[in-house]
Amino acid sequence: MIKVLVVEDDPMVAKFHEHYMGQIKGFELVDTARNGDEALQLLAIKKYDLVLLDIFMPGIDGLSLLSKIRSSNYDVDVIVISAARNSDAIQRALRNGAVDYIIKPFEFERFSLALMNYKSRREMLEEQDMLKQEELDKSILYKEPSFELAIPKGLDRNTLRTVWEAIIPISGAFTTEELSAIVGISRVSIRKYLDFLKSLHVLSLELHRGAVGRPVYKFKCIDSDINLVNHFF
Repeated sequence: MIKVLVVEDDPMVAKFHEHYMGQIKGFELVDTARNGDEALQLLAIKKYDLVLLDIFMPGIDGLSLLSKIRSSNYDVDVIVISAARNSDAIQRALRNGAVDYIIKPFEFERFSLALMNYKSRREMLEEQDMLKQEELDKSILYKEPSFELAIPKGLDRNTLRTVWEAIIPISGAFTTEELSAIVGISRVSIRKYLDFLKSLHVLSLELHRGAVGRPVYKFKCIDSDINLVNHFF
């Protein structure tokens, strides 16, 4: 079990981390620190495998905390989860050894991808003392995820593939009813899959105003080549 310390001053965001982590096997949220000082106190007395670290916090900010973690030689990995999106902050985090950087606000799928990539890499390094270059390239440095990412309860992977494959050939916008007729499942069910795909940012939802009648919401594929969707099949 990978033991995790969350360092986040916003209680609501910390709850999101806890909720999301509960849906991913192999991770245990051990403690939550509200600021850098609390985090350093916990790191001094407890052993963690992974820290989920915010940057904007009172007192010691996340980047300074990350530097202290490295200078103190704590044997722990760090994933930064922050609203800071400027290149300086990202470069400082990566140069200080952050294994991933997630920009707020984020979707569960990106959070899951970061943790599962971390877990896969960790398992590879623990299982083998010596690695060949091709194994390193394939499994760590240029890794294509071989695991199954979690999808919301009530959705089926095969149906998701069917819905996605039906969407790709559509050149313009389409309604829930139109796609429902193509796929052959109910409008209520198809909407759940469309909402999920929208959360992956491969679909957009637009309001179309016709000459006659009420405005209609239509979906549109905005990235048919994105690899992330394929990882859920």
